[in-house]
Amino acid sequence: MLRHAKPAFKPVSVSFLGAILACAHASTARAADDFYKGRTIDLVIGYSPGATYDLYARLVSRHMGNYIPGNPRIVPRNLAGAGSRVAVNYLYNVAAQDGTALATADQSLAVEQAMGDKQLTVDVNKLQWIGNPVVSNNTSVAWHTSQIRSVDDARAREVTMGATGSSTSSQYPRLMNALLGTKFKVILGYPGANDINLAMERGEVAGKGSDSWAAWKATRPDWLRDKKINILVQIGLTKNPEMGDTPLLMDLAKNDEDRQVMKLLSTSVVIGRPIFAGPGVPAERVTVLRRAFDAMVRDADFIREAREAKMDLDPVSGEELQKLVGEIVATPKHIADRLIDIIGGGQ
Repeated sequence: MLRHAKPAFKPVSVSFLGAILACAHASTARAADDFYKGRTIDLVIGYSPGATYDLYARLVSRHMGNYIPGNPRIVPRNLAGAGSRVAVNYLYNVAAQDGTALATADQSLAVEQAMGDKQLTVDVNKLQWIGNPVVSNNTSVAWHTSQIRSVDDARAREVTMGATGSSTSSQYPRLMNALLGTKFKVILGYPGANDINLAMERGEVAGKGSDSWAAWKATRPDWLRDKKINILVQIGLTKNPEMGDTPLLMDLAKNDEDRQVMKLLSTSVVIGRPIFAGPGVPAERVTVLRRAFDAMVRDADFIREAREAKMDLDPVSGEELQKLVGEIVATPKHIADRLIDIIGGGQ
């Protein structure tokens, strides 16, 4: 037996390897340029116009094409329904799987899959996550005339809460009912956040199950200024000091197991207002789209437009999102089962 056989190849220099990688990158860029030049990318938005899923998607659509080789035009298209499931199903099963279709949809899709939601007919692990422009704590709120100013008030009497469907807008109130003793009555079926806002103004519902702090600042700063909404709780992994003494949902847990369940539901805020591609898009085009997103969020014009619109930015890369989605889907069964018992799977 040969114990000191000579290597079958000679080591190559770091500079030579760098040259090879640079050539490969250039080749990928040229291929993307050839593919995307003169094309249009549809960006499907799972909610009705005017709320932050829509606003952030449209902001991305105006800038991201500048960083995709070939500079394709990105056209936002609203496809609301079933808490954004209509848009997800379209992207997954109908849209072209060549990198000319993207989507944004509910941030809690991975949590819903971890719970075994029977109404979720796609595998979110197979979606190819491109990036998220903002991480912002969610909130549950009550309209100022409802006289509901705290979680304690919501324990004392029934509070109607508007929701879009099986999403955070219904999940948060149901969780609080089960673990904190609140008396939220969830009213399902609103197409989007703005529709629930109108329902609160009209007195159809007393509150809103979920919307992000970034959304309130961007779309209803006058409501914050004039104290039109009472923020009952904030949902995230850490408190946002901008919301003062508003309690963090996890901090209200009565025991460690309840806190783990609340943490699972709170983690999805990191997914934020995500952009993702379908499961069949070639890996090299996913890479191109991710690099374009990463470049866009550093672009001065993109940042300036967001600031002028009072839209917070706290981006997360596609690779980070892909990893986080996988971790959420792989949640230990006993935690996921407890959450199912509390808020219902696919209901």
